[in-house]
Amino acid sequence: CSSEVINPISMAEVAQQHHMDHQKNDYSRDERDSAAEENSVKNEDFSDEDDIPWGQRLKMDTPKSEPVKEEDFDSEDDIPWSERIKEDKKKNGSSSAKRSVKKEESESEEDYKPPAKKDKKDKKEKEDKKKKDKKSSSSSKGRTTSESPVKRKKKEEEPDDVWEWWKEEKKPAGVKWNSLSHKGPLFAPPYERLPKNIHFKYNGEVVQLSQDAEEIATFYGRMIDHEYTSSDVFNTNFFHDWRKSMTPSERELIKDLKKCDFRQIDVYFKEQSEKRKTMTKEEKLKIKEEKEGEMKIYGFTFIDGHKQKIANFRIEPPGLFRGRGGHPKQGKLKKRINPEDCIINCSKDSEVPAPPPGHKWKEVRHDNTVTWLVSWTENVLKQNKYIMLNPSSKIKGEKDYEKYETARRLKNMVGEIRENYTEDFKSKEMRIRQRAVALYFIDKLALRAGNEKDTDESADTVGCCSLRCEHMKLHETLDGKENVVEFDFLGKDSIRYFNQVAVDRRVFKNLKLFMENKSGGDDLFDRLDTSTLNVHLQSLAPGLTVKVFRTYNASITLQEQLMKLTNPNDQVAQKMLSYNRANRMVAVLCNHQRAVPKTHDKSMAALDQKIKDKKKELKAAKQELKTARGSNIDKAKKKVDRLKDQYKKLKIQRTDKDENKQIALGTSKLNYLDPRISIAWCKKHDVPIEKVFNKTQREKFRWAIDMADEDYVF
Repeated sequence: CSSEVINPISMAEVAQQHHMDHQKNDYSRDERDSAAEENSVKNEDFSDEDDIPWGQRLKMDTPKSEPVKEEDFDSEDDIPWSERIKEDKKKNGSSSAKRSVKKEESESEEDYKPPAKKDKKDKKEKEDKKKKDKKSSSSSKGRTTSESPVKRKKKEEEPDDVWEWWKEEKKPAGVKWNSLSHKGPLFAPPYERLPKNIHFKYNGEVVQLSQDAEEIATFYGRMIDHEYTSSDVFNTNFFHDWRKSMTPSERELIKDLKKCDFRQIDVYFKEQSEKRKTMTKEEKLKIKEEKEGEMKIYGFTFIDGHKQKIANFRIEPPGLFRGRGGHPKQGKLKKRINPEDCIINCSKDSEVPAPPPGHKWKEVRHDNTVTWLVSWTENVLKQNKYIMLNPSSKIKGEKDYEKYETARRLKNMVGEIRENYTEDFKSKEMRIRQRAVALYFIDKLALRAGNEKDTDESADTVGCCSLRCEHMKLHETLDGKENVVEFDFLGKDSIRYFNQVAVDRRVFKNLKLFMENKSGGDDLFDRLDTSTLNVHLQSLAPGLTVKVFRTYNASITLQEQLMKLTNPNDQVAQKMLSYNRANRMVAVLCNHQRAVPKTHDKSMAALDQKIKDKKKELKAAKQELKTARGSNIDKAKKKVDRLKDQYKKLKIQRTDKDENKQIALGTSKLNYLDPRISIAWCKKHDVPIEKVFNKTQREKFRWAIDMADEDYVF
């Protein structure tokens, strides 16, 4: 792989290449296997936002929820896990994978069960050890890190017991667990009043607010520098809800948000933020220990006798709803959640978690057909919220495994499905034609399905089935291409989807027909919805839904690109550049965009300076080599080689960083790409798995690390 910067791949080019692959119909099993041989030399969704830490979700703004009843697994549910894994091993082999997972388990660091010996060490001894390690690492620069695994083993002398659930027989359809026990949720701490010297002012006069009104005022006060507070919708919603919490006298006085002065509140919370940044090590350690103590109590559950991590055991605190993309409810008050709002789920034979003193639970259930531990309904969108298990848990792992196995089954029938919907382009029924064109877009462009929604209650985001005529322009010719469709709409999370792609001639004609006598706000597919489309797909194969196409096309694209881009003779850094480029192809296909980080230019400038400095250092080392004599020649030569390697890695790092500035690679890697593809690639090309998956991701995909060997094919 070249270390030079390449031009970013456009979404249209990815889609066009994807379309050519469809026309060749080369996704059948026999042809895919032969392609793999010829090119052999060359992280439902984890989108349950309940699984995302609250700190991140504040940035993400609006949470999604999942239905109370989770989907049953597909028709293979009645086949024991052990038999299914054996079948997989017959196809793909697993001997090297077993060895790999043992090594992985010994080298990964466990968050939630520190070794006993480590706990007994004095803090001073730790600091001394760090200094020694630092000295030893600096003295061994340029050498291989063969000793690092040994050091890691010392860190974890007592690793947690790993539940290899994928080697057990699966439970009956619909049953998620036999026994479930936990300690319930951890609620947000009560509100603490502002200091007496911090004042809220109205029309220039100091006003002493009641406790509830003051708490809500602080939500707004700490946001006055944010662009949200310049939004009329945000301000209107906030002021409406804030007045509801006021006393009658406060409502009588405070009638205009523009006359409210929150500046002292803003300054106070900024000062508190700065104080937290300048805390001593002892203070930080105390806070860390408190959080670890909470984690030990609330952060785990026992399922069928096995200890499992909980993803989000803290109930989200009250605040202001932000929303994405100009959400019509942004600024509304998210009320404090109390035990009386919560439904607890546990097994009958377990001890029911105790609610906080003076409170009681809304309900206690014993439903083993669902996987949530606690449920409540938030007041803004009226959605169900859940406390769920960590992605590394058995239940989440099973769901991931089923998702990717369903996508693999699609590989064997996708050719026939494409032939069918291509034939349906000419159907006499408009309903069938619309269904065929929608499937074409979902398959070719990896569009999301798009659900019906009340646009007055949510952001105006759409998917394939909910596209309107205004989201599409038809061009007979554009940039030398014929039958070009231009898409322009807001997709999930209000991310803009803009694409110009040449389509099949019949698709183009059908789109013209669908748009006849319609205005811009009319539905393009007025005789189709997501549920109808999924019912049709279920009739073709059990478990097949619109989402499966997205998973399939993402995974197959990664596998093909890795075969195409990877040079076995490259160094690890160059191989990782190839991997990231393959992953970028998937991210472009799935429209996983992000805004360019604000610090991008600064970090690129710093990297450029490092490259310049390294180049000077290399030039000086080459000069030393020319003048070296005797035994110094070998020493000087090794120095040049080491600096060459470092210089090359820095250039590769710069290329990778620049190409990544507008693409989010993590979403596809965690949610759409079969992890066994990446693991097989690592094992085949001697790339450490840690380079692709961090510690948390390796825990999530532990089942895949065990299953996949270097010959695994999606």
